[in-house]
Amino acid sequence: MNKVIGLVLLLVGMMLAVGAGANFRYYEAERDLTVAIVADDNEFIDLTPLQPYVYLNNGKLTVEISDNHPDYPGHGAGMSPNTTYVFEEMFEVSNDLWENYVEVDENTTLTDAYPICVSISVPLNSDVTLFTGDYNGTSATQLQFTVYHGQPVKIGMVFDNTGAPLGADTVQMDITAEAGECET
Repeated sequence: MNKVIGLVLLLVGMMLAVGAGANFRYYEAERDLTVAIVADDNEFIDLTPLQPYVYLNNGKLTVEISDNHPDYPGHGAGMSPNTTYVFEEMFEVSNDLWENYVEVDENTTLTDAYPICVSISVPLNSDVTLFTGDYNGTSATQLQFTVYHGQPVKIGMVFDNTGAPLGADTVQMDITAEAGECET
């Protein structure tokens, strides 16, 4: 019996010695990954149109100020040349879909326990800029702000058509979100 225990200890010791000195080079495993791509109105970060120029198109937030707008056929072809338009509250960003509360005790609940940091950008060379809240004369091509549960942030847009040629213009707006408050 002592020989068996001794042999087992010798084998364990040898495996430890070989394992400690070996260089790990490769590991392969198959794992499942599930990601749901859903419409803007069903995701964790809720994008809600507030102006008639903004709507959900196949689940994607769309800003349409043209005669192609599906809800306003024949009611105008777009914006005037050499003008600047300021639209407050085009859409809002919220995280009301998260279960964002932590019960501290039976009488106290924190509803801002899981804020999100949202970044929105448009191309630098576009004639579109963005702002949060009421327009104060300042807008930018990149915004970053923290959204707390139950406290949506309203996004406004400025369209500067000064010197822009006639015709349609398409701009891509990128929206990203990360868990936690934005770092200042």
